[in-house]
Amino acid sequence: MIKRTFLYTILIIFSIGVFAQTSESIPLELANTDTLYIDSMEVDTSENKVFEIDDELNAIFSEQMDSLLHSWEVQNRFNFDSSEVRLGYYPTNVPDSVYIQRLKDIEQVVDLNYNQVVKRYIQMYTEKRRDLVEVMLGLSAYYFPIFEETLDKYDMPLEIKYLAIIESALNPTARSRVGANGLWQFMYGTARNMKLEITSFVDERRDPVKSTDAAARYLNRLHDIYGNWHLAIAAYNCGPGNVNRAIRRSGGRTNYWEIYYRLPRETRGYVPAFIAAMYTFEYHKEHNLVPRYPEIPLSVDTVMVNDYLHFDQIAATIGMDKEKLRALNPMYRRDVIPAKKTKPYPLVLPNDKIMDFIDKDTTVFAYERDKYFPDNTLQDPTSSSYFVPVDVKGKDKVVYTVKAGDNVGFISSWFHVRASDLRYWNDIRRDIIRVGQKLALYVPEGQKAKYEKLNSMSFAEKQASIGKSVKPAEPKKVEPLDPNYVYHTVRRGDTIWDIAKQYAGISSDDIMKLNNLTNDRGLYVGQKLKIKRKG
Repeated sequence: MIKRTFLYTILIIFSIGVFAQTSESIPLELANTDTLYIDSMEVDTSENKVFEIDDELNAIFSEQMDSLLHSWEVQNRFNFDSSEVRLGYYPTNVPDSVYIQRLKDIEQVVDLNYNQVVKRYIQMYTEKRRDLVEVMLGLSAYYFPIFEETLDKYDMPLEIKYLAIIESALNPTARSRVGANGLWQFMYGTARNMKLEITSFVDERRDPVKSTDAAARYLNRLHDIYGNWHLAIAAYNCGPGNVNRAIRRSGGRTNYWEIYYRLPRETRGYVPAFIAAMYTFEYHKEHNLVPRYPEIPLSVDTVMVNDYLHFDQIAATIGMDKEKLRALNPMYRRDVIPAKKTKPYPLVLPNDKIMDFIDKDTTVFAYERDKYFPDNTLQDPTSSSYFVPVDVKGKDKVVYTVKAGDNVGFISSWFHVRASDLRYWNDIRRDIIRVGQKLALYVPEGQKAKYEKLNSMSFAEKQASIGKSVKPAEPKKVEPLDPNYVYHTVRRGDTIWDIAKQYAGISSDDIMKLNNLTNDRGLYVGQKLKIKRKG
């Protein structure tokens, strides 16, 4: 048995990918941009350089982070209402000189250039996406030691660990729209080239240890090619081919900022976001960002398995929830560990379950073995015969049609069944369901008619059936415009600081006082803000 102890924060399984490697070609012209000058700490590379900041670049990261933060898993597994004191105040309008000095004070190998693009991402992390950053700070307590050990093994800069923040928001099961997977968002071909195992049963892109090792080896290769960490990081995101084309079309220049506009559009924000992530994690206390931890046990252990084993067998014999098994072992795609004596695989369990597993070893493997592994063989991975029962003894079957706004957590609570059972009955992976999908649920005998009514209920009525109310959205109060004032119409991505910059002699504090605001969270698109008196 190989033993290791680590934080149990890996339990967080997200269903939405964040930042993906892309094969996007040279970008189109920018639209709706602001022009700002760069103030660089590396004056010989980007001094006096003019950059146009594309608001849509910020939106790409911002919107993906929003969807992640509001996922069912984060909302239900993290405590957002704890009695822990969380400071409502955080600094805004931080002077550029402070950011520059703090970045200089970080011990690092990767150049930490500072400019208005980097500043925009720092503000996104420290002001606009604080809840998600606090979640990632909690997760980093588990992941960063793994990353650092691997980076040290390959004699690489330890700050490369922050790349996973940009890639996946520390989500081991993140999957991008183009198929990149895991903490380090490997595409299938790249993963296979890096010797990661991907089969119908195992995906080592989702194994924190093995995927980190592969990412380190791949980044080392890229650094050997370019001799520059900025270009290596950019190539990790968009591929060496796109970086090579950007260098060629820029006349052979090899400074990241000099080939900025020749890179794929999403990659342009990649290095600035990396620098901003490093700044945010190093100085989170200065911005009153407090790590959030899931309300779950903290330590786990690992045992090596050398025979086929299904998660249902483990759950039934040692009394462990299958969702926790999936969370602790994200590399197994079908709840099956396809182990053999010649090829063992790891099984991660909470410390309080390890001895139960060892003591009941024979019982665990023998439990309903013919059901899961007939003739001691693996099930056909295209077959779902053992996932979807024809019926459940002592239960009535109800078919529910998924509506807009539904998710696995809501549906399981309405039908008073476990989410793990709902997934099992319908072969649901990563909690992905679609509107119009038919789901089979099994309810107590004699109560079929009661539960069938859920199909015709509104969302509010279904919530009310389990004693939860849906607070109606309060209509935004529209105040009549005062003709004596100049007004600004809020656009997507606006902050009070951004707005104040557009008007001479106006500070963000002035705008907040005029509009009775305490921070940016009261802003909404289309809102009319008083700026100053006319004349």
